[in-house]
Amino acid sequence: MPTILFYSGWRLFFYSNEGSEPIHIHCQKGEMECKYWLDCENVEIHEAFAYNMSSRDKKEIKKIIYHHFEYIEQQWDAFQRVHPLVAG
Repeated sequence: MPTILFYSGWRLFFYSNEGSEPIHIHCQKGEMECKYWLDCENVEIHEAFAYNMSSRDKKEIKKIIYHHFEYIEQQWDAFQRVHPLVAG
């Protein structure tokens, strides 16, 4: 589970065993955790889930993801090249 960014107490990371899911990012800060899908074509994010988070927390992490959108996308692509999915 590679961490790609620490920002304002948030840890942004990927899991290496999620099959063929499209690009997304997991985020964790204290007891809060969330996952957002990234729509690279439209530069949008969509909440997959959020645990133990207020509206303010969600707004904060969305801003972080938007601010680092291109970096997250680049890290995802690099990670997928190193850890290709095995069809089976």
